[in-house]
Amino acid sequence: MSKKKKLDDFLIHFGELLLDRHAENIVILDVRKLTSVTDHVIICTSQSTTQSKAIVDYIRQELKDENILPLSIEGYENLNWVLMDYINVVVHVFLPEYRTFYDLERLWGDADSFNIEDKEKDEK
Repeated sequence: MSKKKKLDDFLIHFGELLLDRHAENIVILDVRKLTSVTDHVIICTSQSTTQSKAIVDYIRQELKDENILPLSIEGYENLNWVLMDYINVVVHVFLPEYRTFYDLERLWGDADSFNIEDKEKDEK
């Protein structure tokens, strides 16, 4: 299996984990041409600090069960904006007002972006 295929599968897996905990407005940014720090940035919104905690804890546990550990997690103390660094993929979980304020999509405006949609929600 190629490295690109593994990364694509990993991104899809992240999207599914976020959807499992009802994260909203999930966007994947391909920043490989823009920075050497990471390959992809995933941005999502949660509606409360309780939901942010649930999202972060779920991702951390599910990936830990697969022997995938984050390099670091920042912002877990207040849960307004949590950053999970998995080296090639960095996940940002924002409360709505923090996502609007920091506007990472604009910051990475030159990146190719992809939305992750909840297919079950769309079918209802």
